[in-house]
Amino acid sequence: MNQRRHDVAIVGGGPTGLALGALLAGIGIDVVVLERRPTASNRNRAIGIHAAAMRVLDEVGVAAAVQAEAVVIERGVADCQRRRLAELDLGDAPVRTLPQPRTEALLTARLEQLAPGALRRGEAVICVEPRDDEVQLQVDVGGGETRRYDARYVVGADGARSAVRAAIGSVWRRHGQPAHYAMADESRVVSGLAAAELHLEPGGVVERFPLPSAHRWVVRLPQRVTTLGRTEFAAVVFRRLGAGPATTALGQVSPFTARQHLATPFARGRIALLGDAAHELSPIGGQGMNLGWLDAAVLARLLERALEEGAPGEPFAAYERRRRAARQAMRRAAWNTALGAPIDGLGLGMRNAAVRLLGTRPWRSVARAIVTVRD
Repeated sequence: MNQRRHDVAIVGGGPTGLALGALLAGIGIDVVVLERRPTASNRNRAIGIHAAAMRVLDEVGVAAAVQAEAVVIERGVADCQRRRLAELDLGDAPVRTLPQPRTEALLTARLEQLAPGALRRGEAVICVEPRDDEVQLQVDVGGGETRRYDARYVVGADGARSAVRAAIGSVWRRHGQPAHYAMADESRVVSGLAAAELHLEPGGVVERFPLPSAHRWVVRLPQRVTTLGRTEFAAVVFRRLGAGPATTALGQVSPFTARQHLATPFARGRIALLGDAAHELSPIGGQGMNLGWLDAAVLARLLERALEEGAPGEPFAAYERRRRAARQAMRRAAWNTALGAPIDGLGLGMRNAAVRLLGTRPWRSVARAIVTVRD
């Protein structure tokens, strides 16, 4: 068995793991990022990059590239049955949209620039063993070969089904009820699309977000489905809006279920959780990804301090404060989920009245806080 030693081992090479790896490499910390997938993912999930997270990406060194490629959304509009309910100017905190595979590609390139070879693809962690002065990781590298990594600290950024979370015995608690959606990107450019659109229809929400060369459609579904064709997806939009995407311009339709979970605790001993391994949020609007980047900035500072102090065994006490931010994000996500649920009759009128109120001047700051991720 090959053996390698590092200051920090990050399990998971998604957007949060890559960002933390680049942050650590940028301050001279010896880091390795272990990703079980042999190639980069082409799954286009989160697209929204919020202003608070842009400051973290600036620390990473990719903010300029993101700004050059992303679409800037400065306002949002909410409609119901072809009537405008509210408009919201995002002010000095616009949301930028960029397909997740492109965001990950920028982060991967930055990590490679700072620490060549730090990203190890096709290496699946199969055993996490905490020791007094380090953590040992056993990794399956394929072909019947295993490798061992020893690290002073380990960060589990390995998603909602985190093996690292299981290894530290963190409890995974569900919050709220799941909601079912499908999304697809339409490549046909629509002139004049300058805002994020929220169509709060009686049959369920339809959302549309501009992208650099397309726009993202998201629809609420009454039940979970595993597959949905382009024609069926477009038909759902047309039934609710009377218009919709061109079927021939739609990319792959991806059904998904939005769930909410929170880990307790976020860290134990020399091991901490990051991103979806610590908190699972709806991918709509990219809140989970953005919150993960903010977590990564906190973890980078704590790891830097711990290594400067000789690598103590319990360095993450302050990291538990991030649970408050996660709970706030869950409340935002729960509000957004409830807002887009199917509704009719008196409930529809009351919901629309509440949305109109949030669009008025005294309540706009509340509305901005609901739809954007803050520090």
